[in-house]
Amino acid sequence: MSLRPLSGTQFVLEAHGYTASIASIGASLRSLKYHGRNLIVPFDADEVRPFFRGAILAPWPNRIVDGKYTFGGVEQQLSITEPLRGHAIHGLVAWLNFDVVRQTSDRLVLESTVEAQLGYPHQVTMEVEFALDTAGLQTTVTVVNTGPNAAPFGVAAHPYLVAGEGRVNDWTLELPARQILTVTPDRLIPLRLRDVDAVDLAAFDFRTPRAIDATFLDHAFTGLHQDEEDTATVRVTTNAGSGVALSWGSECPWVQVHTADKPIPSIDRIGLAVEPMTCPPDAFNSGVNLNVLKPAESTRASWTIRAID
Repeated sequence: MSLRPLSGTQFVLEAHGYTASIASIGASLRSLKYHGRNLIVPFDADEVRPFFRGAILAPWPNRIVDGKYTFGGVEQQLSITEPLRGHAIHGLVAWLNFDVVRQTSDRLVLESTVEAQLGYPHQVTMEVEFALDTAGLQTTVTVVNTGPNAAPFGVAAHPYLVAGEGRVNDWTLELPARQILTVTPDRLIPLRLRDVDAVDLAAFDFRTPRAIDATFLDHAFTGLHQDEEDTATVRVTTNAGSGVALSWGSECPWVQVHTADKPIPSIDRIGLAVEPMTCPPDAFNSGVNLNVLKPAESTRASWTIRAID
């Protein structure tokens, strides 16, 4: 009898030099390669996914402070899933198993439902589509409120981008963001929006591409510059100019960037987490850019990862 891998059912897509491996738990992008070169930090199929690598984050991205929020006049308490900081982090979807809706050699559609539960008494059904073409791997998340009441909702991606040889310190970052959400140093609780061109925030201004070096990042950015197609793009490159880009549309006005600092040398700063988000940290409390879906209402967000060759 064959056992299913720990990360769930495995799917492989191949087209135009790209190979994407997707695991059903969390609809996680387990690996993405271009002509054999890693574009994200991968993990093994028979491994519990580490650090939300490649997972879909919903029905909220990032943190809800203390796991508490009030919606529709009712105070809710979520489980604390980030014990060191005392928050509810990255939603409820990351450990859900997704079922196959459709699959071809270059396209995969998965589906799962967040059931009503303590702390989130709502039912939402999510469809995640992965599609390869010459532009790279596009991921599209479509969610429908299948419950009887209005539901708060946000979504994000969580890939750790890999430019090439070396680590985060060795790479160059282009981040077209004009504003940063400042946070407390201990618990990363949101404080206020500030412009990155402030003298004391110059370390966070990557609008002109420059080396990341030892800069620590675990911050949400907004005020994103978009091109003529309303697309924002983050680029991470090596000194030789090769690397990886992540692009997304105006449905994600925020992006979290994290240098993946870890106390274990073998995994410290081995990838740059770039997380396009439909709303900022603690949006269930602030209400900023929070989607409130009426019964049967839907929303959609998408992003694309491509190689810079």
